[in-house]
Amino acid sequence: MNKLFLIFSFAMASFTAMAQDNDPVIMTINGNQIHRSEFEYSYNKNNSEGVIDKKDVQEYVQLFIDYKLKVEAAKDAGYPEMEEIKTELQGYREQMVYPEIKNDVFTLDQAWKTYQRTADYYGNEDLLECQHILVLMRQDATEAQQVAAKEKIDSIYQCLLRGEDFSELAKKHSQDPGSAANGGTLPRFGKGRMIPDFEQQAYLLKPGEMSKPFKTSAGWHIIKMNNRSKFESFEFHKENIIKFLEAQPGFREAGADALIDSLAQQRGVDKQVVFDELFNEYVNKDSETKNLAQEYYDGTLMYEISKRQVWDTVAGDEAGMQKYFETYRGNYQWDEPRFRGIIVHAKDKATFKKVKKLTKKLEPSKWATTIVTTLNNGENKVVKVEKLNVFKKGDNPAVDKLAFKQKDVEVKDLQDFPYTQVLGKVIKQPETFEDVRPQLMEDYRKFKEEEWVRSLRAKYPVNVDWNVVNTVNNH
Repeated sequence: MNKLFLIFSFAMASFTAMAQDNDPVIMTINGNQIHRSEFEYSYNKNNSEGVIDKKDVQEYVQLFIDYKLKVEAAKDAGYPEMEEIKTELQGYREQMVYPEIKNDVFTLDQAWKTYQRTADYYGNEDLLECQHILVLMRQDATEAQQVAAKEKIDSIYQCLLRGEDFSELAKKHSQDPGSAANGGTLPRFGKGRMIPDFEQQAYLLKPGEMSKPFKTSAGWHIIKMNNRSKFESFEFHKENIIKFLEAQPGFREAGADALIDSLAQQRGVDKQVVFDELFNEYVNKDSETKNLAQEYYDGTLMYEISKRQVWDTVAGDEAGMQKYFETYRGNYQWDEPRFRGIIVHAKDKATFKKVKKLTKKLEPSKWATTIVTTLNNGENKVVKVEKLNVFKKGDNPAVDKLAFKQKDVEVKDLQDFPYTQVLGKVIKQPETFEDVRPQLMEDYRKFKEEEWVRSLRAKYPVNVDWNVVNTVNNH
């Protein structure tokens, strides 16, 4: 590997080995040793300045154990071998390593190809550096407009012949918005970059010469030729080309990938083998990098298994949430009544009567969709509905006035739907978990997660060295 890295010219700090006695094991989870440096990295990152709910070290030990237990569960369930997770982890590993690889051979090759494409485009023709003055004239210009344009360009030309400054006249009179403010100076150009009539006239001029007024599809021009030169050598442009290429998104990564592929072919191994060797060497260069890599690996596994094991299942567990609500109903009491229903903005009173009739025997959860799909026909929209919700006083003016009977509240009707009403009922306390769904879902998720973690603590052995814990950030 040392020889391999000499070939690579890796831009990294030298590896600093950490002696075992300088980084003792702080805990063992399911047989896996976790060193103090990893715990400290996590603790300090999650309890830095600005963190509101800071934990002391002893409190954080329990959170860290729960986190690592989920990682163990994910590993046991085969998550690291799932294709989508492997792809995500590989992408992150590449983001860490690829920017550190410098492939001079690839960079030089791409710079030469870029230069050659440009040189081939220009061919043997000179590149021109010139100024021009333009008097615009539309192709459908009237006879009077044509005469005026010709008189103006001739007047400018006479001023130039008398020795007036070309740049100053261009600033005052040129109607080319791209160059006038810069004294008529055009970017250096070669064959095929300008309209043909302009280009033909320009290539007739020698440095220091000025054209007579001539007409193109854009109008009348005068050109002053400042310089003509051949396209310079590769060495002349190399540095700027390389700077340009290295600023392009993905260029450095493409070079790294090409170099890894080349070395894999030379060694007769899969390129993933070479990449894994580089990654392991890179992350072990210091504890900060190693812990960052471990954090991403663990975090990815923890997130995926939590999402699939708890979060996604809770969202669809209606029966479980209802049972949880019945068990802990006392935690969801209100200090004042709420209105559960919808807000209806109708075209007129007759439309609202149709709404009431339509929803008379429907479940409230189906009100909004049924009203809109039944009464609104294509572009002929006669009603707008705000979805089913639970409102407390002060949440919505229409609810305050129409449901809670607050007379001093002003309700602004919508322009196209000037008749506003509410549909639903005032309830003193939540009747089902739907009435407190956002808070209850969060509580139920925590409940299921705690239940899951308890099962993991029973499944996987955990051993904490509290003597080492007491040395965290104090050694």
